[in-house]
Amino acid sequence: MTTDCLVLTPWMHPHQTVSWQEAVTKVYLKQAQVLEHYDAFVSSPSTTIQLPAVMRLIAMEAKMKSDVKFSRINVYTRDGFRCQYCREKKSIKQLNYDHVVPRKLGGPTTWENIVTSCIPCNLKKDCKTLEQSGYRLMKKPVKPKSLPIAGVFILRSKAPELWNPYLGSETLDNTG
Repeated sequence: MTTDCLVLTPWMHPHQTVSWQEAVTKVYLKQAQVLEHYDAFVSSPSTTIQLPAVMRLIAMEAKMKSDVKFSRINVYTRDGFRCQYCREKKSIKQLNYDHVVPRKLGGPTTWENIVTSCIPCNLKKDCKTLEQSGYRLMKKPVKPKSLPIAGVFILRSKAPELWNPYLGSETLDNTG
């Protein structure tokens, strides 16, 4: 049995998973409200605590930066964890990023030349241009002004049953 805790935003959207220790700390510091408990307890000499299974954050500080750092996870977030060629939403393990104009042809590693792609599409495109590969982009890659607070992707098949009512489109039903 897992003892991880699903953490929801104040707006009830899945945000992250944390260990039971971190979950208990958030409750103690009054940063979160427990919505569901596991049938498991931890004890100290002075107290017994039922392990939280699902909690909602009381408040979230939106961290807006004036400049979004270029990174693999930020490219995935910008593109909605969706291959820009086949348009399928995938798990992080099934994604990589692709140079629209291949590096071999002088394409830079910049926001405007990198898109999220799934591994099969990336292998098929290889070192070809869009025209040579026959691919079309979902949307033109641009440097974002900001990124949304990234949610958490959870395999529904591996999630504890107590989490199911709180999991929305952020979950993946396949085992990829």
